[in-house]
Amino acid sequence: MTAAQPSNFGSARKMLLWSGIAALCAWVLVPIYLVALGAFGGRSGVYQWPKSILPTGISLEPFLLFLRTEGVAGAFLNSLGAAAVTVVLSVLIGAPAGYALARYDFRGKDSFRLLVLLTRAFPLAILALPLTVSFIRIGLYDTVIGVGLVHTILALPFAALVTQGIFMGVPRELEEAAWVFGCSRPQAFFRIVAPLALPGLAATAVFAFVISWNEVFAASVLTVRNRTLTAYLLTVLSESPLHYRFAGGLLLILPSVIFIFAVRRYLFAIWGISSK
Repeated sequence: MTAAQPSNFGSARKMLLWSGIAALCAWVLVPIYLVALGAFGGRSGVYQWPKSILPTGISLEPFLLFLRTEGVAGAFLNSLGAAAVTVVLSVLIGAPAGYALARYDFRGKDSFRLLVLLTRAFPLAILALPLTVSFIRIGLYDTVIGVGLVHTILALPFAALVTQGIFMGVPRELEEAAWVFGCSRPQAFFRIVAPLALPGLAATAVFAFVISWNEVFAASVLTVRNRTLTAYLLTVLSESPLHYRFAGGLLLILPSVIFIFAVRRYLFAIWGISSK
């Protein structure tokens, strides 16, 4: 009896683990599947009830018709541009900040970390008018770069704190060994630390991309003609047919899923680094 108890406990634990994984996958994938059915099924597919598990009457024409709508392609490219600016600046600025927090002890370090978090607690709506006036004066209003800069501010706290945790997982002894063998500090960072921290940098890029891609308030306030996709859909789809709204939702979901899938191997590797 006692020998069978650990085996039964292990089986129950494994079953619980797989049940949790299945529930999590269903929680993520089922809404995406239903949105895709609405986007590709047209008007009849949206109002069909009960929904069929296997797709029927699916056609690319409703989704392609939405893509051909005036302004959708431009807004999509604007969102990609703003997200690219956000990803690049978040990594270039957030990674050095995270490295400094992980490697150096200085006065006010804990306060600085708290201030970094508090920037996300400050309501963006309060800054809307000053940002608009400032951007008009310096020529960044209604530009993709201006939106990307605001999104970078929103993503930087996550970038700094995520990279701090990753750099703390890279042993300091590896850098010291590189110094002993003649590497300077920058050379040791780029040859030793950066490759090991690449999964964390990929995670930072994912956070920055998703934050920029989904943000709508700043993009709506700071743009008029060069709107991002979220701001454009917010203004256009409010009175559109329901299957158009599903098509817009699918268009918002797909780039994030594709981007995360593209860097998935780095995201999986991050667990090995952070657990060291």
